[in-house]
Amino acid sequence: MSSSRPPRSLSKLSEPINQRLNMYALAAGAAGVGILASANPAEARIVYTPSHIRINVNGALVNLDVNHDGISDFQFYAGYQGPGVPRGGFFPPEGNHGSSLGVTPAQLSNRVLAVESQNTLCAAALPKGSKVGPRGPFQPGHSLLLMAAASGGTSHSAHFCPWLKVQEAFVGLKFVAKGKIHFGWARIKRVSGAFGFPAVITGYAYETVPNKPILTGKRHGADDAELTIAASESAPKPVSLGLLAMGSPTLSIWRRQSN
Repeated sequence: MSSSRPPRSLSKLSEPINQRLNMYALAAGAAGVGILASANPAEARIVYTPSHIRINVNGALVNLDVNHDGISDFQFYAGYQGPGVPRGGFFPPEGNHGSSLGVTPAQLSNRVLAVESQNTLCAAALPKGSKVGPRGPFQPGHSLLLMAAASGGTSHSAHFCPWLKVQEAFVGLKFVAKGKIHFGWARIKRVSGAFGFPAVITGYAYETVPNKPILTGKRHGADDAELTIAASESAPKPVSLGLLAMGSPTLSIWRRQSN
């Protein structure tokens, strides 16, 4: 038996429903944009540079550009004077021989974290996790700081500065870039040699936020760690058609949930 009902005509959607569906399309597009935006890493707060820069005994001064702006921030050296070695090293010997390892700011405004050793101001040999910041005991002026020094002869000898007792430690650094003070560190490792105190700069880092302290050995800022942890926790949540069709109030809720 055939039906005598007339064919059903397509009805137009009401204006409110149209608006809600349009809102869904916009929100879905926003979700896609949000996913792409979340893939961009946050700006790093600590910039770390691995390195293998040799400080050779009686070699040329070693320049260290901590923030890679083309301007030398600090200079390192290793000197030796003794039998069979021409005079002209960096540390005047007392007696028959003298050895030294040292650091000096390359710019007048830069400083090195210092400590007193046998009435001599030396560059501190910091362990990992030491704080380098505004209240640190930096050298009072632009001057050379010994890291390790030894001299001696037939009648006397002298050994001072903390780097004599450690093979690897950190130098605390304070430098000015674009008129702003930044803090950083350099990791120094003493190596064996025929004479003197040869060493290697095995890495260095600085805090990009002006006047913000940094811990020696720290390679990533707190923001980097939070970004890694939050990558799986703050991804945009799935949005259902029913939820978005409710209109702008629900869209606001979804935005709060995804932030």
